[in-house]
Amino acid sequence: MKNPTSLALAAAALLVAVPALAEMPDLGGKEVVIVTENAYPPLQFVDPKTGDAIGWEYDAMEEIAKRINISVVYENTSWDAMIASVSEGQYDMGMTGITIREDRAEKVDFSDPYLRSEMMILVRGDEERFADHKAFAADEDLLIGAQPGTTPFYVGIYEVLDGDEQNPRMKLFETFGAAIQALRVGDVDMALSDSTAAQGYVSASDGGLKIIGEPLGTEDFGFIFPKGSELVEPFNAAIGALKEDGTLDALNKKWFLDYKLGG
Repeated sequence: MKNPTSLALAAAALLVAVPALAEMPDLGGKEVVIVTENAYPPLQFVDPKTGDAIGWEYDAMEEIAKRINISVVYENTSWDAMIASVSEGQYDMGMTGITIREDRAEKVDFSDPYLRSEMMILVRGDEERFADHKAFAADEDLLIGAQPGTTPFYVGIYEVLDGDEQNPRMKLFETFGAAIQALRVGDVDMALSDSTAAQGYVSASDGGLKIIGEPLGTEDFGFIFPKGSELVEPFNAAIGALKEDGTLDALNKKWFLDYKLGG
């Protein structure tokens, strides 16, 4: 027989929980088409073992879908096309570790932040020529790789180099992963990444990559929607609930501490 005190506590907890659940928006199973790139581990990427798309954002979206009662359909596009395609209403939402920025907010609506990260310096595991971004900048023979239009590109240009977006020391790549691969094979000497992805790549590299120096700043990630989307408010309600009940903390532990890419 259960302890009466335990039953009373459980009942009290249920009474507290029910109003919170009742306040969550119910979208009646509405289909929501979400576009992503699947190139930004550990937020979203293709599992090399299974070929399945997995990651922090997929897990978070599964939880959000349950709480606001939506049916999610995933599509893929390149980073270059993502913000424009969502802005034009081709998709209901976009997710791919998108930094909340004022210039982007002119084209799309952002959700509340769901993750904060710091910009880190990635180099090869045997790099000894420089130990921070200032020493890198001082050696004109060294190259940095980035995907155009991304936070790593702008931080590289304005905080590492000289502010000239045409600086030949900045080598451009079509995807974030291509820039990392160029770093690994020696085509460039540095890549920048938020700490979430940086830790994932370092874990997967078997010593081939490492993080050096101090963080170059912080960034908040948000989901993007077409301007005026009615989805923003329900998503914000779900994000708030995930923060409050510890779900986001659990996802952080799973993907940034416990999970080893390729391991």
